[in-house]
Amino acid sequence: MEERGIKNSDFCSKTLDDLLHQAVLDGVFPGAVVLGAVGNAALFHQAYGWANVFTRQPMDVETVFDLASLTKPLATTLAILTLIDERRIGLDQSVASILQWFGTAGKSRITIRQLLTHRSGFPAHRPYFEKVNHLNAIEATCQVRKWLTDEPLINSPGCQTVYSDLGFMVLAWVVETVTQQQLSDWVAAHIYAKSGIGDKLFFPAIQDIKRQRNYAATELCPWRKRVLEGIVHDDNAFVMGGGGGHAGLFGTAYGVWNLLRILLQDAQGKGKSRLLSAPLAKLLFQRDAQSDRPIGMDSPAPVGPSCGHSFPPTAVGHLGFTGTSFWMDPNKERIVILLTNRVHPSRDNSKIRCFRPPFHDAMMAVLGEL
Repeated sequence: MEERGIKNSDFCSKTLDDLLHQAVLDGVFPGAVVLGAVGNAALFHQAYGWANVFTRQPMDVETVFDLASLTKPLATTLAILTLIDERRIGLDQSVASILQWFGTAGKSRITIRQLLTHRSGFPAHRPYFEKVNHLNAIEATCQVRKWLTDEPLINSPGCQTVYSDLGFMVLAWVVETVTQQQLSDWVAAHIYAKSGIGDKLFFPAIQDIKRQRNYAATELCPWRKRVLEGIVHDDNAFVMGGGGGHAGLFGTAYGVWNLLRILLQDAQGKGKSRLLSAPLAKLLFQRDAQSDRPIGMDSPAPVGPSCGHSFPPTAVGHLGFTGTSFWMDPNKERIVILLTNRVHPSRDNSKIRCFRPPFHDAMMAVLGEL
């Protein structure tokens, strides 16, 4: 379609731009930063709306977001795969062989692979924070890990897929036991520094009061009684010091894209591996033989996929509760990142569910034309 001399790609870009502006006006989210890339080229990278509706701080492309559950693939999964690459743990090793006392309550057969693919038998979530928010982070972490050890399983390990924060909280515990470092510190030194991403992805310290970055605000938290900026939104991660295996990672759209781009190159065996050996990097981009998901990632839902209808069934991605997501088409090297603060000022706003599919279809139209 061409009109008044506008090229197809210009028309597609305008459609996408209009869609995002309208989403801000309609209250889908206060603001967003979006990035669409093919190969090594970021072809669309724009900011929309407000980082904070109370201060009227605008979004810009360097705005830092609470990435929420993107922590699972972009931090915890990579830490585990790196330790497997170094032969310090095994993918099918039992968790009980690493964590003392973990073999109780039917957990002796749970493997690392099952935690990574959400087939461990753990329930999805437990509000542990409600009982430990009066403790310091070390005390709270110890208590939460005792509860994780005692937590009854809802399925036998390996039998059913139930997306679970608790499983990734256990994976963080595995990383910290093996490395004798906090997950946040180990990932920063062994993954983000090594990849050259620098501070585009990081776990902010809760006690850091400088807050000199432009953070996208999240919720007006009912129990912390403040608007959260640069402080992890997830309640369980907060009481455990801010960084958990399931949440706590912050970053920019550019930082997310750079890490994904490197992982895809590693999986393709293009040049010398920068983060993971090709066999392990490939696990991120193919469905696991024992599951319906890739290792640490998600795949498009068979009905009403959040990534729309332009991504193939072989796509991989992940969503974050705060309004963040990425989706990738590994075969054509297309990556789409949508970072929003849809929980600002309240998590009750769920309009993004209807927005995500048409957004991804519009972005893929742009990438297909450029």
